[in-house]
Order: sequence, then C-alpha cells, then structure tokens
Amino acid sequence: MTGSLNVIGYGIAALGPGIGVGLVFAAYIQATARQPESAGLTRTYMFMGFAVVEALALLGLVLAFAIK
Repeated sequence: MTGSLNVIGYGIAALGPGIGVGLVFAAYIQATARQPESAGLTRTYMFMGFAVVEALALLGLVLAFAIK
C-alpha cells in the first residue's frame, strides 16, 4: 500500500468541521427567521463561529502534512 495515511485521516477529520459549519449557518438562519430584528447581532456570532470551526479545519490540514 502506497501513499500517506495522514491525508486519509484528514479527509475523515474534515467531516467534523463540515458538519460544524452547517450547524453554525443553520442556527443563524433559524435565529434570523424567528426574530429578524436581531439579524445584525447574530450575524457577528455566525462569523465568529465560522472562523473558529474553519481554523480547526486548517489546523488539522497543517498537522496532516507536518507529521508526514
């Protein structure tokens, strides 16, 4: 078997951030639909949550190639 198992591990680990991003945006859409006047405040929290989830995904990508 040739190749790097780190890349396969990252592919599997990318499912978590993918689900996390979906949950963040779903929560924003639901909050905005329930109370449209709070869209400005919840948009800020949406971008903060998105940034944290994506930072973890990028950290996993870097570690997959750094451990190799």
